[in-house]
Amino acid sequence: MSAQRGASDGVRMKTDADSVDEVIDVANFSDAAYNVVTPVLRLEPAVALAVVSAFAAVVTRGKASAAATSPDEDGVTRSQVFEEGDVYMVDKPFDGYVADRYIMDFYDVADGDLCSRMHLHTGLRFVRIMTGPDTRVRVSSLSPIRVTDVPGVTDVELDAFTDDLPDTPPGVHRTRYNVVVPPCAFVDMQVPRGVSHQFNAIGPHAVIDSVHPEESIEVFRESMSGYRMMAQTQFLADTLPDAQSCALDRE
Repeated sequence: MSAQRGASDGVRMKTDADSVDEVIDVANFSDAAYNVVTPVLRLEPAVALAVVSAFAAVVTRGKASAAATSPDEDGVTRSQVFEEGDVYMVDKPFDGYVADRYIMDFYDVADGDLCSRMHLHTGLRFVRIMTGPDTRVRVSSLSPIRVTDVPGVTDVELDAFTDDLPDTPPGVHRTRYNVVVPPCAFVDMQVPRGVSHQFNAIGPHAVIDSVHPEESIEVFRESMSGYRMMAQTQFLADTLPDAQSCALDRE
C-alpha cells in the first residue's frame, strides 16, 4: 500500500507496524496535504534562553529517570529518542482521551555532523518550535509550506527558500521547500498525517512542544504494540545526511 493512500483514506500506512526504520520510496512519494507554519512571537534573548532551557531540562531529567526510561503500569516509556532530538512524553493518553504531548530537545546538527531525514508520521501533529539565542531551526518539506500572516498580528518574518533534497537515488530529483525559524522565536506548525517534514536545529538552544492529537487512534490503526515515536514514522531516505545538507549559509 502506498503511503499516500494510507494517509488519505485513514487505513494503515506502515508495512511493519513496529519498525523504527521503515523507509519508503522518495521517487514515487507525494504528500497527502501540506504543512502550515504560523509565526507566534519573538522574545528577548535572556527570556528565550530561560524558556528553552527550562523545557530542555525536563527532557534531561527524563533521560536520567529510571521511571521515565522504563515502561510504566500502562506499558508507556516516556523518555525516548528521535532523529531530531531527545524526547519526553509529558502527558500520556488515557481511557477517553486519545491525545498526548511530547517535549523534544533538539540536537545541534553541528555536534554530530548529521541532519535528520525527511519523514512523515502515521498521525497528525501540532508542533510549537521554540528557539533561544544563536539558534535557528530549518523546517523543510517536499511540498510548499504555507506560512500564516495576519496583518496587524504577525510580527515575525520567516526566511523561505527552495533547494534540492540531498542523497536521492540516481536520476531522482526532488525539490525541498524550507522556512527558517529565527533565534528567540515561537513558531507553530500544523503537520497533517502522511505529510513530509524535516526539522534541523542549527545552534544549541531549540526545543519542541508537540501535541499528537490522535496518538491512541494511530497506534490502534497501525496495530502497533505501543507508543514509540520512531515506529510512528516512515522515512524517505535510508541514511541520515551530513550536516552540510541542512546548513544555513544565508543570514
